Amino acid sequence: MSETTVISIDAMGGDHGPSVVVPGLAIAAEALAGRAVRFLLHGDEDRLAAELARVPSLRAICEVRHAERVVAMDEKPAQALRRGKGTSLWNAIEAIREGQADAAVSAGNTGALMAMSKLILRMAADLDRPAIVAGWPTLRGVSTVLDVGANIECDAERLVDFAIMGEAFHRAVHRVERPTVGLLNVGSEDQKGHEEVREAHRLLRDGGLDIDYRGFVEGDDIGKGAVDVVVTDGFTGNIALKTAEGTARFISTQMRAAFMSSWLSKLGALVASGALKTLRARLDPSSLNGAPLLGLNGAVVKSHGGADAKGFANAVKVAADLAQSNFNSEIHRNLQQVTAVLGRAREAAEAAGGEPESAK
Repeated sequence: MSETTVISIDAMGGDHGPSVVVPGLAIAAEALAGRAVRFLLHGDEDRLAAELARVPSLRAICEVRHAERVVAMDEKPAQALRRGKGTSLWNAIEAIREGQADAAVSAGNTGALMAMSKLILRMAADLDRPAIVAGWPTLRGVSTVLDVGANIECDAERLVDFAIMGEAFHRAVHRVERPTVGLLNVGSEDQKGHEEVREAHRLLRDGGLDIDYRGFVEGDDIGKGAVDVVVTDGFTGNIALKTAEGTARFISTQMRAAFMSSWLSKLGALVASGALKTLRARLDPSSLNGAPLLGLNGAVVKSHGGADAKGFANAVKVAADLAQSNFNSEIHRNLQQVTAVLGRAREAAEAAGGEPESAK
C-alpha cells in the first residue's frame, strides 16, 4: 500500500445509507486532518453523487465505485453470501483483498458482514469466527470488551486468543502502550468459574506471554475501568453489553422525566445544564461507535446500523487507526507464542502420561 491510507466504505449499509455515510465521512475527514486518507465509496452512483455534491470538500478524497445491489438489513447471512458478489458490502470488503484499501467500514447487516469478511479475507488465526469488540465507557476512560456476540462458546485457547487480539486493538486505537488485561469471571479467586475460564487464567498467568495480565475481574469491574481489556465469551459479553445499554437508556429516561416534572426541577436542570451536557456526551453511544471484527486478515469495522453521522465518523476513525497501526503483526506474533506455550504443555503432559486441560 502507498503512504495514503485508503478506507473502503459500504455506502449503502445501515438504516440511512448515503444520507448518513457521506456527512459522516466529512466529519471523519476533519478529525483525521493531517493524515493522508482517501475513501472508496461502494454503492448507487447517482445517490452518492447527489450527497457528495453537498460536501465539496470530499470530492478530492472520495472515489465512487458503482454497485448495483445492496444486502438488506434483515437478509440471512447464507442468502447474502449466495448473491453477495456485486453488492456494496461485498465490494467494500473485496477491495482489501485486492490491495486497493487498508480497511473497510459498514453499517450494514452484521451477520452478512461477518460471513463475507471471513470468506473473502480468511481468518488470521485458528478461529471459527471473528471476535466483535466493544468500547465501554468507564470511570477511568474507555475499556475494550470482547467478544460481545460472535463466538457464543469459547474454550480456554480461544479466550487467550481474545486477550491477545484485544490488547493489540486497545494499543492501536486508544494509544495505551501496555494495556492491562483481565478475564471476566464470577469471582476473583483462582478456583471460581468454569473449567475453560480457569484454564485460560492459568495460560495467561503462567504462559510467559508478553501481556500485562491482571487476573480475574467481575462484572462491576468493567464500569470501574479496573483493566483496559476485558475478555469473555460472546454469550456473556453480549448479555453484559445489552444490559449496560438498557441501563444507560433507563437512567437517561428517568433523569429527563425527573427534570421535567416541575418548574423547580426545570430550573435545577437549567442551572446544571453544563454538567448534564457533559454527562450526556459521556453516555452518547455514537462516541464509541465502531466495532472491529478481530482475527481477520484485514481490518473490518462494523458501525451500528442506526448510527448518525457523528457515530459513523467514529467508526471510520477506528478503521483508520487500525489501518495505520501494526496490530495484525502483533497479534500474529503473540499467537505464535500461544502455540509454543500449548506445545510445551502438551509435551509435559505426554511425558507425565496425561493430557493438559487446554489440549482436550
